[in-house]
Amino acid sequence: MNVDGSTVLVTGANRGLGRALVSAFLARGARRVHAAARNPAALAPVVAEAPDRVVPLALDLTAPATVEAAAEAASDVTLLVNNAATHAVGHLLDMDLGAVEDVMRTNFLGTLRVLRAFVPVLERNGGGAVANVISVGAFGGTPSLGGYPASKAALHLMTQAVRADLRPRGIAVHAVFPGPVDTDMFDYVVRHEPAFGEFPRASAAEVAAAVIDGLEADEEDIFPDAFAAQVEQERRADLKALERRMTGI
Repeated sequence: MNVDGSTVLVTGANRGLGRALVSAFLARGARRVHAAARNPAALAPVVAEAPDRVVPLALDLTAPATVEAAAEAASDVTLLVNNAATHAVGHLLDMDLGAVEDVMRTNFLGTLRVLRAFVPVLERNGGGAVANVISVGAFGGTPSLGGYPASKAALHLMTQAVRADLRPRGIAVHAVFPGPVDTDMFDYVVRHEPAFGEFPRASAAEVAAAVIDGLEADEEDIFPDAFAAQVEQERRADLKALERRMTGI
């Protein structure tokens, strides 16, 4: 994927890694970046970075009508970055089941809904690429993180499945596995589970730059920070040992 001159859509672009990705794509020469969020008004600071190149877009992963409207509005996209996600902390056996359902509905089904809407767009534009932002949490069911690891594991397997379907259609599919990133979402986790505050955090800008490096290097699986790279080494060496470590957090 050559980012220079491309047209990108980033979901969850109003803050955190999504906002950093918009900035990084602009810096690397993207022709246009569609910045998507549930509330387009929250995108004003993002659009201000480059008003002539950043287009705000209303998109709620759990609202099919907004996804369909986004695919019509952003009909020039050649690179789709599925970054938007939600979280709910707790133990699966006793936390609010509705919160678990919301996480699965957003992170897995919502991402799939966006992908299904934009595959025809990418095809009409001659092919392109998709990057699904997953998490190293996909490799272990950390008990206190509720449905989040399960949603990311499901997204990981979905990414593998659609990769096989889309490769013959000229669309590359990349999986991105960040470790802890210095974002509002990770702050939320630490507030509820202070032990996670001991983990080193990568900056959102650092991770965003590494994601683009991975896309341009055609890496199917991108581990964009030092913690993520360490997890990948452990996964390759002894998957069961990594599982035990992550479930013991």
